[in-house]
Amino acid sequence: MRILFIVPYIPSLIRVRSYNLIRTLASLGHDVHLVALQPPEDRYASVEKLRDFCAQVDVFRLSRGRTLWNAATALPGALPLQAAYSHHPQARRHLRQLVDSGRFDVVHVEHLRGAVLAEGLNGVPLVFDSVDSIAYLFDQAARLAPKPTQRLLARLDLGRTRLFEASAPFRYDRVLVTSPVDAQAIKELAGGRAQDRIALLPNGVDLNYFRPSESPRHPATILFSGKMSYHANAAAALHLGREIMPRIWQERPDAALMIVGKDPTPAVRALSADPRITVTGFVDDVRPYFARATIAVSPLLYGAGMQNKVLEAMSCGAPVVVTPRVVGGLRAQPGRDLLVGEEPDDFASNALRLLNDPDLHADISRAGRRYVEEHHAWPEIVKILIGIYSSCRAQARL
Repeated sequence: MRILFIVPYIPSLIRVRSYNLIRTLASLGHDVHLVALQPPEDRYASVEKLRDFCAQVDVFRLSRGRTLWNAATALPGALPLQAAYSHHPQARRHLRQLVDSGRFDVVHVEHLRGAVLAEGLNGVPLVFDSVDSIAYLFDQAARLAPKPTQRLLARLDLGRTRLFEASAPFRYDRVLVTSPVDAQAIKELAGGRAQDRIALLPNGVDLNYFRPSESPRHPATILFSGKMSYHANAAAALHLGREIMPRIWQERPDAALMIVGKDPTPAVRALSADPRITVTGFVDDVRPYFARATIAVSPLLYGAGMQNKVLEAMSCGAPVVVTPRVVGGLRAQPGRDLLVGEEPDDFASNALRLLNDPDLHADISRAGRRYVEEHHAWPEIVKILIGIYSSCRAQARL
């Protein structure tokens, strides 16, 4: 199959979903032509690995000045600011020329930020990988984000994003999301007619890259990982440091917390004033942290989609404790594959169970890895994606 794959950033081991979808599609013999933007936050990202498995890679630089102009000109209209962020006339002209050439069987565009790039592309099935319901995320962030400015920005874009997601199933041949919760959120916005135009495509894990280590784990070491500039992760880190860890320290004063991920906010960095808490910032490779942690946690108070770092921790054999918000996006069975706690007391209690019970620790470790192997291997997920492409093409011929 000949696939035109459009993303608003450089796919990488950090931008893991698009990177692994493209790599796996290519490994299965499909021809992938990648068109990507390079926004300011990706200015140092490399595309060399992508050229190894893409038939062609076209990259268009998106400057900070351009993103500010895009936001300013979008304010009076109805387009979500997240979508307007990636407006790029040159890239859009290039994409129209590619589609008009008739070379492609399907166009795949990822994320709300990429949606604007696919406008005006006709004559070929369009698959929009929303990944998450951003309206569902903004609805929560408008109430729960840690900073007033984050709550304000979420409220500012919430109405526009709801309108866009309500129309998305009718602007594209398929809308993809990672979790049933996000699918339901978009269905509620779009109505019953959208039922058959929304499809689940879970996130996957590179099972060879993220695998259990032979080295012994550090004692009583708790890991929370993710991009720490993301408001939901920052809120979770603060909740963990201020509400959950003090409860754990009452029984295990030797417990250490590692918060690993790029661009931690000043409030998250301030947690490291306690010598039992380490805030690393950016790390080249998170696997050594998964290997040394006794357990991994994801105490999200709000969020959307499927949490990659939870799947990666499970794949590395680190037993995981999460909030109900996280487990709602997974098919994992609480009590077997991972442990779940909603209130700080419950969350801390489950973390302590894993720290104190070697047999339970070993059982959850094995079950978590087995769950990821059975449900989140990239080749199996890409087979689902190819089926979606084929269905869209068959309907286009009717």
